[in-house]
Amino acid sequence: MATKKEIMALDMSPVIKGEAVPFKNPPLEFFKAIGEEEGMKELMYDFYDKIYESDIANFFPQDEEEFDEVKFKNTKFFVQICGGPKVYEDEAKGMNLNEYMIRLHDDFSITEKSRIEWLGTMREALADKAQNVDIELIKEFWEYLERFSKLTVNTFADGSTYYAAYTQAKEEK
Repeated sequence: MATKKEIMALDMSPVIKGEAVPFKNPPLEFFKAIGEEEGMKELMYDFYDKIYESDIANFFPQDEEEFDEVKFKNTKFFVQICGGPKVYEDEAKGMNLNEYMIRLHDDFSITEKSRIEWLGTMREALADKAQNVDIELIKEFWEYLERFSKLTVNTFADGSTYYAAYTQAKEEK
């Protein structure tokens, strides 16, 4: 089983504008180990409660009911992306889930600093909620988050923007 120290040591690598970012979806074994839908809900709700107190809270609705809807929808995304039931299909409107999530973030100016805050907050939630999960499964989930999150960064320190093309980051099979 994982320790808080192991989870908090999970690495974050920098974004390089325009770089292709290969990734693969998290394994079904992570979804099962975290406690399937109920466990994923606990993890994601804890994560979003932490987000609400973070430096990137401004990206999310400040109205409590609207924020609860974000938690609910994003939990469904993570349930499905981890191999659980297909509960996010209607949200994605027929698109590949990962492509849909990349495009959904195009409407926000997401910087590397925001990405690091998001990942750091997720790492804290994992440290709180995933200690009963094997560290290797957590690492596979983290690898997905760490790599995929690079594709949402679209605003760079030099003032330029870049919107990742999903064709650059086809999932590894």
